[in-house]
Amino acid sequence: MTGRAHHEDDSGPQGGDGPADEQAEFSALLEDSAEDLYEHAPCGYLSTLPDGRIAKVNTTLLDWLGYRRGDLVDRRHFSDLLTAGGRLYHETHLAPLLRMQGEVRAIALELMAADGSRLPVLVTSTVKTSSDGQPLLIRSTVFDARDRRAYEIELLRARKAAEEERERLQRLATTLQKTLLPPTLANVPGLDVCAYYHIASADQVGGDFYDLFPLAAGTWALFLGDVCGKGAAAAAVTSLTRYTLRAAAVYDPDPAAVLGNLNTVLNHEYNGDDPRFCTVVFGHLAPDADRGGFHVVLASGGHPPALLLRADGTADYLPTPGGQLIGVLPDPQIATTKIHLAPGDTLLLHTDGLTEAHISARTGDGERYGDDALLAFARALAPTTAADTVGAIRDLLATFGTGVDDDTAVLAIHVPRPPSEERP
Repeated sequence: MTGRAHHEDDSGPQGGDGPADEQAEFSALLEDSAEDLYEHAPCGYLSTLPDGRIAKVNTTLLDWLGYRRGDLVDRRHFSDLLTAGGRLYHETHLAPLLRMQGEVRAIALELMAADGSRLPVLVTSTVKTSSDGQPLLIRSTVFDARDRRAYEIELLRARKAAEEERERLQRLATTLQKTLLPPTLANVPGLDVCAYYHIASADQVGGDFYDLFPLAAGTWALFLGDVCGKGAAAAAVTSLTRYTLRAAAVYDPDPAAVLGNLNTVLNHEYNGDDPRFCTVVFGHLAPDADRGGFHVVLASGGHPPALLLRADGTADYLPTPGGQLIGVLPDPQIATTKIHLAPGDTLLLHTDGLTEAHISARTGDGERYGDDALLAFARALAPTTAADTVGAIRDLLATFGTGVDDDTAVLAIHVPRPPSEERP
């Protein structure tokens, strides 16, 4: 018992000195680690007095900027490290925000290094205050944003390249679209003619087309149609369709025969895995020597019916029922109608981009404009001229905004009244 007690008494002081020493070493290590972490942190640390004078700065930030500690501490202000634009921003935005809010986060700035180079950084600052709320220090954490800036520059470069490519494609699409439409329409004595093409997307070539051209002496041909699809493939079909119609009209001007010849060409060229077709209305017109005005014959292959806006203020669709799509069947049914276009009358041809437009921008219900609405629109417009008709439709399309998701072509022909019959 005595020996054991003596052993415990001897070992007590030795055991106590060991943990105490270890605790002291551990505490010293923590203090050293804390100081080392501050000095060599992966970010910069900066403490400034309320007037902006630098009170403390860590080694990381000094190394980034190429300064010695004595160059900055108690000698320079934080604003001295900023670019001219940065100093202006600091005085007008950063400093006032710090005074009002007590902190700012992730502010993008550029610091001037000792060699004159610029270091893009993100700065987060907080204000340390006394017990009575007076500011004592401004503590700032500075993050190196060079990699981020390089990423942003590359992103901007890629975005600019993408925008340039999109503009190039838009120019190409616009140029190609123009080649598919006549630069000018034929001047028909005794007729006023007006056409309009509304492009739904500047990025893609549409498939709508129209034309008016002379045939034999005193006779003219007109057509308007819509090829299925968009893009280069649709443009190829549009080009083939337009020139086929012109050639077929010279060979046999009968409107039904013209569309029959077009159907043969399209059905032969596009009868594989990628069939192509179109809707089209083709007609010819000639002066009516007996009654005045013009005699018009129209043939329709699956196309929306034309509108006749009469001089008496009425308007109706022309009956071309049952006409089938051109290019799908070897021998489609083609509907034909004949009309007399009297002085004061206006004939309107259009593609379905108009009636298929969404009117949600006006009503909020996602409803399509539709044939009935267009007929009511025409009846409210009649009697009118070709130019006024097209102008009203342009204004109508503008009210739909983004609701127009398909190209729209319109062609209006009007027989003017004799000057003696013009209304005042």
